[in-house]
Amino acid sequence: MSKKLLGNLQKGLLFVISAPAGTGKSTLTQMLIDEFPQQIVQSCSSTTRLPRPGEIDEHHYQFISKEEFENKVFNGEFLEHAKVFGNDYGTNKAEVEKLTSSGKHVILVIDIQGAKQLMETTDAIFIFIAPPNFQELKKRLIRRRTEDEETMVKRLMQAKVELDQAKNYDYQIINDKIDISYQVLRSIVIAEEHKKLKITQIGEINGN
Repeated sequence: MSKKLLGNLQKGLLFVISAPAGTGKSTLTQMLIDEFPQQIVQSCSSTTRLPRPGEIDEHHYQFISKEEFENKVFNGEFLEHAKVFGNDYGTNKAEVEKLTSSGKHVILVIDIQGAKQLMETTDAIFIFIAPPNFQELKKRLIRRRTEDEETMVKRLMQAKVELDQAKNYDYQIINDKIDISYQVLRSIVIAEEHKKLKITQIGEINGN
């Protein structure tokens, strides 16, 4: 059934997902990839930060040195790049172009800085995932236990900045219940492909 819903375009679409830390963006993205493994992939970004426990190089991120990152910036290899909490992150242009050219939809899970760059240079679909409220976000970060208190305070301060930018995105999803949020995200992706497919078909008819 899934194959009938997605995978009908010669060139895949680019979806950009942004959200404050602890909002559930990684979980929602993985749910989408799990349901549509042949049609949807997540781009593997490059970063200068150290791997967290359980993260695998070339799978979760491409972990590279500061010098390597700067060389990639100089050579124009990134579709977008940004500094987040002292670490550099960048989306590899060649990888994204290769994947979309093969007909796959590509998901970028990136910071609002990178998303803003892409809003000016691409026709990507932008999706912002928000917590039901700020207190719930704080609880989720505490439960996650991946940062010390100082870093968590910084993330909460940054979250306020990020939430203020949500209005600039094409879609906003309030992630209160993960299953409902996933159905919304899933519907957006399917609708965007079908919209693009219809536009393409009309263009072909007019061309004939």
